[in-house]
Amino acid sequence: MPVQSHPDLLVGFSSGDDAGVFRLPDGSVLVQTMDFFTPIVDDPYAYGQIAAANALSDVYAMGGHPLTVMNIACFDPTAAPPEVWANVLLGMADKTAEAGAVIVGGHSVEDKEPKFGMSVTGLVKPDQVLTNATAKPGQKLALSKPLGTGIVTTAAKFDKCSEAELGAAISGMTTLNKLAMEAAHSVGATCATDVTGFGLVGHLGNITRESGVRGVIDLSRLPVLPGVERMVADGCLTGGAGKNQLALGERLLIPTEAPYWLVQVALDPQSSGGLLIACESVPDGFVEIGWIETGNGEVELRTT
Repeated sequence: MPVQSHPDLLVGFSSGDDAGVFRLPDGSVLVQTMDFFTPIVDDPYAYGQIAAANALSDVYAMGGHPLTVMNIACFDPTAAPPEVWANVLLGMADKTAEAGAVIVGGHSVEDKEPKFGMSVTGLVKPDQVLTNATAKPGQKLALSKPLGTGIVTTAAKFDKCSEAELGAAISGMTTLNKLAMEAAHSVGATCATDVTGFGLVGHLGNITRESGVRGVIDLSRLPVLPGVERMVADGCLTGGAGKNQLALGERLLIPTEAPYWLVQVALDPQSSGGLLIACESVPDGFVEIGWIETGNGEVELRTT
């Protein structure tokens, strides 16, 4: 698509950021996003919660607060009892209410493969916009949620994870990034993204490309969901991890001594993952996982 320019378009799609940011005539600033995906867990209520938290997260990643949501529902009404689809919507509604946003409608189509998500509109104060283009050398990298949701949900499909391990992943995926966003503001952070389908390395790669820096990840510091090392050994990997590595190409620097399973964690596509911020000081609720150096868009994995 052609890249559009407008004096009030503060963040568009050309930078690969998490949402669009647009200034209204009265000076207030809108945040707009849309996200939906196929089921990643069997529980329809949890699926609705995760889909909602994932879509809402893009507004938080820009520093804003969600206002309204519209549902995107692609269901085959004959494929399951109506209670299944109702529970997806209920999970969405409860998570949206928790965020303080209002459901104003949506659209549905019949589809043999179910898909669900939302478009979200929010507001952000002009001086609190978070983008992926403001990281600076010397800053710390910090992450608000443990990694490995793609690996865990893949393992669950093959009965290679326990209920407790899957429950830990679901708990993380259904947690809103609202408190993480507020914590980022509390330390004056201006650079943030949420870690979703491109994995930790891919979303950090967007930051390093747009900021013109190098991001260094200390693999030994990564927060990881329970059981993930065993699941990687069992071959519970996603196709998206390999695509994330290919997408970065020569910009991704992996030392030969890096533990294979931790490299896979860094590449793993996440659903409703945490916020990744570049900051001077690490706020409560975050784990310091690396730092920013002078560079030209690289992402480097290290072991210390």
